[in-house]
Amino acid sequence: MSYTNIMIHSVWRTKRSERILFNSTRKAILEHIKDNAVRNKIFIDTINAEPEHVHCLFRLNADLTVAKTINLIKGESSHWMNQYKIIPTKFEWADKYFAVSVSPSLLPVVRKYIMNQEAHHKKMTFQEEYNEFLRITGQMIPG
Repeated sequence: MSYTNIMIHSVWRTKRSERILFNSTRKAILEHIKDNAVRNKIFIDTINAEPEHVHCLFRLNADLTVAKTINLIKGESSHWMNQYKIIPTKFEWADKYFAVSVSPSLLPVVRKYIMNQEAHHKKMTFQEEYNEFLRITGQMIPG
């Protein structure tokens, strides 16, 4: 049996950054994502959301890619949201996402960061946060 211990911090947003994940909707989608992950043998360590985006720290399975894992999470959760009409309009996630590996020594910092999203976003917008992620990982910030 293969063994991996690769932790991924991923962030994805709603289509057009629509601010629709509030209160009971946010709680329902996060609980559903966690339940679905268990069914698909995806270990989610920490997950939290703001009205237009989700942060998820998960372990990458030996038989799944980052793209496949995130697509399983996003695709199934948007299908569920629409099937059960959790919100009155059609729900969609944006196609793109951010994902970066996390060293074991930084896991406590990333967990705390994910759990403190509400306080964090009182100081910084999602776009500013995303640009900061790109900057600290050495990526180009879109014009």
